[in-house]
Amino acid sequence: MENTALVLIDLQNDYFGSFEGAKWKLHETDKAASNALKILNKCREKGIKIVHVRHEFAMENPPFFAPNTQGAKIHDTLTPKENESQVLKHNVNAFKDTNLKEILDNSNIENVIIVGAMSYMCIDAVTRAASDFGYNCFVAHDACTTSDVEFNGVKVEAPIAHAVLMSALQFAYAKVETTNEILELL
Repeated sequence: MENTALVLIDLQNDYFGSFEGAKWKLHETDKAASNALKILNKCREKGIKIVHVRHEFAMENPPFFAPNTQGAKIHDTLTPKENESQVLKHNVNAFKDTNLKEILDNSNIENVIIVGAMSYMCIDAVTRAASDFGYNCFVAHDACTTSDVEFNGVKVEAPIAHAVLMSALQFAYAKVETTNEILELL
């Protein structure tokens, strides 16, 4: 795929159960990160544009991703290289109040591969926004993760919440593929 970028969303320490002191552990984050790393390595090998997006809350006493903490750092397994773009965001949507669109447009990007967390929040927001901006979106569903959710007394376990969101994205916004399918496309 030409004119492609890999966008890694919020694969930060506070989401990893394996990170001591994690403030917001997600379901099987290490597994999702391992798949994201496979895609990242292939993109590095192929010279594909890579953008690491990191969230910090701009509020007092945030629940996680507090500025200047170890929890807000990108997990060591996915550390950005010097030539890879980095975006700091303070909103759910990685395009809002950041230079993400400018980075993609300056590189003539037409296709975005999206991996990271949380499926029903930041992955959802960035995928829908990217689609609305006219990018062809590909989401590696097994390189994304989320948490359990609850609404109006209904509890939904993370794998079900993830599947519902991926189904919605696949319906209208993205090609939702496995890591291996994404690797084959590259």
